Amino acid sequence: MKNYQDINAETIDRWVEEGWEWGKAISHEEYVNACNGQWDVLLTPTKPVPKEWFGSLKGQRLLGLASGGGQQMPIFTAAGAVCTVLDYSPKQLESERMVANREGYDINIIRGDMTKPLPFEDDSFDLIFHPVSNCYVQEVKPIFKECYRVLKHGGVLLCGLDNGINFLFVNEDDRSELCAFPFDPLKNPEQRAQLEKDDDGMQFSHTMEEQIGGQLEAGFRLTHLYEDTNGAGTLHEHNIPCFLATRAIKE
Repeated sequence: MKNYQDINAETIDRWVEEGWEWGKAISHEEYVNACNGQWDVLLTPTKPVPKEWFGSLKGQRLLGLASGGGQQMPIFTAAGAVCTVLDYSPKQLESERMVANREGYDINIIRGDMTKPLPFEDDSFDLIFHPVSNCYVQEVKPIFKECYRVLKHGGVLLCGLDNGINFLFVNEDDRSELCAFPFDPLKNPEQRAQLEKDDDGMQFSHTMEEQIGGQLEAGFRLTHLYEDTNGAGTLHEHNIPCFLATRAIKE
């Protein structure tokens, strides 16, 4: 039987081939603009991350965790960071190689499963950029512990988090039937069948206790956060926040 992370990698590869929004690499023009200091990046669907969350990126060792796709790493490289990207989707990593080759910069590209111990030494990075992806893993707390380990003291963890509301309804357009939480297709056959029917890979709901509490338990100090919507759909039209972006420091 396939590991659920292998199922997710295959699913995301299909999405990329179909034109998935989060699998479209930036253009040459966007890269040039970033070299000139004109850039924004997303941790969640619609709100750009405030520039002050980063500080100066020049010379900073940056890990893009589950951040493949050629969207953020080229921008961080243009801003002067020394980038490593770890992702489990081969197609997302192909996009990283394509942009790096096109623009002529070096980047460390690693295919890796973030549910496993990260393949880095302690205190390896100054910043970790971790867009919404925890919804594709069953257990999130070990990820935060690994982030803490590989960050230097004073290092920054930036996360995009799904707050679980997207999993509340069996059908977003029919709010008469609610899902039981946690949403976990590895434990609930009906939930798995629904995901397979919709070609949604293996996805999981997580509480703020797991996600915010998990960062605090790992040793991080939370400094900033903001909420965001889906950017489209019924919940977005009702201005219901479904995501959270957080900034935390390893002290």
